[in-house]
Amino acid sequence: MRDNGAIMRSHARAKTGRNDPCPCGSGRKYKHCCLRSDSAPDNSPWARQRDASDRLADELMKFAGRRFGEHLNEAWMDFNRADDPDPIDEFEGENQIFFPYFLFDWDPDPPPARRGRRPKPGVVAQAYILEKAGSLPELERLILEQSIVQPISFYEVIRCNPGHGMVLRDILIGGEAEVEEHSASKGMRPGDLIYAQLCPLPDVNTLSRMAPISIPPGKKAAIFGLRAQLRRRIAKQKRDLAAEDLIHYREQIRTVYLDIRDALRTPPKLCNTDGDPLVFHTLIFRVGSARVAFDALAPLSYGESKESLLDGAQWNGDGSLQGVEFPWSVKGNPMHKTWDNTILGHLKISGNTLVAEVNSVNRAKRIRQEVEKRLGLHATHQRTTSQTPEEMLADRKKQGTASRPSEAGKPLDPEMQKAFAAYMQEQVEAWVHQKIPALGGSTPLQAVADPEGREIVEALLLGWERDLEKPGAPGSFRPDIDALRRLLNLPVGIGTVIH
Repeated sequence: MRDNGAIMRSHARAKTGRNDPCPCGSGRKYKHCCLRSDSAPDNSPWARQRDASDRLADELMKFAGRRFGEHLNEAWMDFNRADDPDPIDEFEGENQIFFPYFLFDWDPDPPPARRGRRPKPGVVAQAYILEKAGSLPELERLILEQSIVQPISFYEVIRCNPGHGMVLRDILIGGEAEVEEHSASKGMRPGDLIYAQLCPLPDVNTLSRMAPISIPPGKKAAIFGLRAQLRRRIAKQKRDLAAEDLIHYREQIRTVYLDIRDALRTPPKLCNTDGDPLVFHTLIFRVGSARVAFDALAPLSYGESKESLLDGAQWNGDGSLQGVEFPWSVKGNPMHKTWDNTILGHLKISGNTLVAEVNSVNRAKRIRQEVEKRLGLHATHQRTTSQTPEEMLADRKKQGTASRPSEAGKPLDPEMQKAFAAYMQEQVEAWVHQKIPALGGSTPLQAVADPEGREIVEALLLGWERDLEKPGAPGSFRPDIDALRRLLNLPVGIGTVIH
């Protein structure tokens, strides 16, 4: 079994060379960054805990390798609750949450869980305690004990002092704790969520283990759903959810972490407003007459007269129609109830050629049926091509066109851009009236009347803001999220976290 570094802390402490990149993530060489501070003697409680944790981790990994190394794959399957999980190498940093599970929790034949009973260590920790516990120094013995008896939970970052520590709130059972954490705190912000285990010691609180991913605020609804399930299970006992319950239901809690982890690893599925996956189709037909094709297909453009559609048409010298472009649109929108119409595709007639462009398999089938029904023998389907968004992007990169300006990429006229932004903001603000699955089917306006619903709405808005921080195309629309907060009577301000 391979030693993948320190496993009881949330930060790695592998030996770093002077000219290696600094592990703090600054991008500078180690000798020009943290070498001096790392070399200086540090006798703080955190440093003593860190050193003791390193020693214990090294000993446990060597012991586990000798005695249980052949069971590592079995433990990885049990950790993932799957018969054929992806290899651990495909999960960056996952060793820092998996190996503590293997050392302290994993049991191939666990006894029936009983409330109120002291947590039983896994088979590796049991064997190690029998053989080594009597010779452990006091601090290492305390760290070993806390790694067994402390529950793993979901925490929200309330305050963060990057490079030093954080104040965390336990989302499942409540309560706040200030932890000293020098590495992970550098990448954390208020509102972030983590899956971790606290290690309270006499002089300092640290993290015994912490998942490598920072969970975005928008995932809080899934954790609230877990909390509601656990509360229902203990409702008959007429008490609050407690730490012992988190230990009792630790498999269910880890399952929620795994679901979130896997969802974050999966690229978002791009869909149109029908909910169909985006696949761009181009259908080409041979038509007998541009005018006949236009007259038959013009009714597919909802709310538009033939006269308005012909405003930009091209004409032959004899006055006959040469070419025209117009949208295929329908009344309303199933996803956005405030929309008057939905553009399903684009139709272009040029001489004896009709080109239909749509963005899904279902729409491609529909438009072909419409064309053949309306034109009959006057239209002959010649070919259909399709591309996924990923294929289209790859082609553009290959051709070197992704960075070249195009007609479609030209900025809108300022007045048009202003009108477009106002229209899009109106659609964004309509969100407060929409039924949201993460809110149990309630609208945000309904949800904020309840403290828990209010917190989920705030988390969704914060997650939205975090997404907007990512670079976008020049001139792209950036919604005003504070306008949503005002509509919902929530405190205004980016990054607001209310409890």
